[in-house]
Amino acid sequence: MSDLSGKKVEFPEFYRQTYGLSYAEEIATLKYGYAMLTIAGADGEVSVAEMNWLINHQRSINVPEEIIEAYKVFDYKNANLEEYVPDINKCDVPFSVPRTLIFDAIQMCRADSEFATQEQMAVKKAAKLLGVPDDIVLALNRLVDQEESLNAMRRALLETEKL
Repeated sequence: MSDLSGKKVEFPEFYRQTYGLSYAEEIATLKYGYAMLTIAGADGEVSVAEMNWLINHQRSINVPEEIIEAYKVFDYKNANLEEYVPDINKCDVPFSVPRTLIFDAIQMCRADSEFATQEQMAVKKAAKLLGVPDDIVLALNRLVDQEESLNAMRRALLETEKL
């Protein structure tokens, strides 16, 4: 993999308008993905749905394919959150990386319609390492619930999903 230091990923306009996110360093996106895989793999497996969620998410924010390819071969079973989370917390980005990582990790873990106890514990561990309070973790969980409900309602109202 080429040297990622100093290179930035410019996020699409959608992320700027919806989340207020504009860019991240490439090295940060690599470590972010590794942390996400470590959390989602806490139950012993990163399911196809979870991996697809990560890949689609990262592509949607313009993460280079060489980083996405690195996710596919990452040894999450032997990974240690403590190796990735502290560096993520120091990244030079214009948004709250800790809260964003927890929010994204919850979504990724739930992509396979199961949020295993081990995954929930890994989310809590990452939150503690990142300094995200328990009440914020709970609120982020509820936000994911609400977004899933809104997406289902949107599909029903627009008749893209039949009841």
